[in-house]
Amino acid sequence: MTTEAPEQPRLCRRYATDVAPQLTKEFNYTNSMQVPRMVKIVLNIGIGEAIQNSKALDAAVRDIGIITGQKPIVRKSRKNIAAFKLRVGQPVGVAVTLRGQRMWEFLDRFLNAALPRIRDFRGMPTKSFDGRGNYSLGLKEQLIFPEIEYDKIDKVRGMEVTMVTTARTDEEARRLLELLGMPFQKG
Repeated sequence: MTTEAPEQPRLCRRYATDVAPQLTKEFNYTNSMQVPRMVKIVLNIGIGEAIQNSKALDAAVRDIGIITGQKPIVRKSRKNIAAFKLRVGQPVGVAVTLRGQRMWEFLDRFLNAALPRIRDFRGMPTKSFDGRGNYSLGLKEQLIFPEIEYDKIDKVRGMEVTMVTTARTDEEARRLLELLGMPFQKG
């Protein structure tokens, strides 16, 4: 009995065949381990209203689970903040870390299905790199993902998406994401 390995996601194959050789040529890498690659993608939704409304937390968990295909972790407060009526241990958000095959599949859906659905889209900002080759962006609504049904959501929520790479500089990370299909703003 032979078991076949699962097929690599489309974007992962494109990285191996097109993107990595192009980066090697552009940045004159001498070793294949120097070539920047994607490590993980982290999605985060902050839910301040979960203090009064526990159903908001459940809805956010459901939405991010549908989008990523993975069960999110509920983040809890580490401090007491009286101004926000917040106590230690109260849920304040949900997060998911995607790696490997799920990461590549999510990135492919994000670039090819979700981003084109953003109204008045002019490209992703280029100033959202952190100086170490990681890219973060904020989304105003979860409705851009085709998996989310408009009738089933209780409230439009934004989320933060962080793409972690092995690039040493922002220039290398930007080129990696450009070659993978990230539509950056011109200029």
